[in-house]
Amino acid sequence: MAVTLQVKENKPPRIVIYGVEGVGKSTFGDLAPNPIFLPTEDGLASIDSPAMPLATTFKQFMGNIEELCTEDHDYQTAVIDSLDWLETLIHKQVAEEKGETSIEDIGYGKGYLFALDLWAEYIEAINYLRNEKNMIIVQVAHSEIKRFENPETDAYDRYNIKMHKKASEKIREHADLVLFANYYVGITKEESGFKKDGRKRAVGGKERVLYTTERPAATAKSRYNLPEEIIFDKEGDYWNVIAAGIPFLSNETKTKTKTKTEKEA
Repeated sequence: MAVTLQVKENKPPRIVIYGVEGVGKSTFGDLAPNPIFLPTEDGLASIDSPAMPLATTFKQFMGNIEELCTEDHDYQTAVIDSLDWLETLIHKQVAEEKGETSIEDIGYGKGYLFALDLWAEYIEAINYLRNEKNMIIVQVAHSEIKRFENPETDAYDRYNIKMHKKASEKIREHADLVLFANYYVGITKEESGFKKDGRKRAVGGKERVLYTTERPAATAKSRYNLPEEIIFDKEGDYWNVIAAGIPFLSNETKTKTKTKTEKEA
């Protein structure tokens, strides 16, 4: 009896990139293949790519996505900038629907559970862009340091997406690639004093790194064959590294990095 093997589809990646302030998260989206931004915060002055109108409500934001879903266009990447500001719009929407001034006023933490329903609507919409419009999804977010209760060790601080825990988990679950962007930090021994105690201190410069795998310092995730660390260079060569490990990018879009010279031309 013949065996029918299921063929895996090379669909566009759903990417989340989060990191410290000013590390270049929005520029990551700007250098993606033929992007259009869906802004939820005002801060794209240095970005050259086209953008939808700034959304100040969740309904406005979903209207912008609907336009991309229904209109003919040649954009290849939808850049949501940013997820944590989108969460603010979602919380505002939930409070209004429940007749409260703040999501915190909804008792027993139920407001955040109601918010998950709106996050589900959002995920359905970006999946439509991905599946029906063949668009790469780039979701930008800020980072924050949270206490991580590891059952195997003592609790420790780590970087995470700056969102409510349940919403962050939902976003990470549906992403194909979660990148943590940070400046490289190394450790060196400091030989000082009579006893030469060799105390350790952190050293770093302007070199930036994208982390693709989970580590004690930060959460990350990859469903692709990517290096654990990718140099986050200003020229955008990291997109070539990412494309080499993602079938859709390497086989279909043939990513061409927009160099600084090309953008200024």
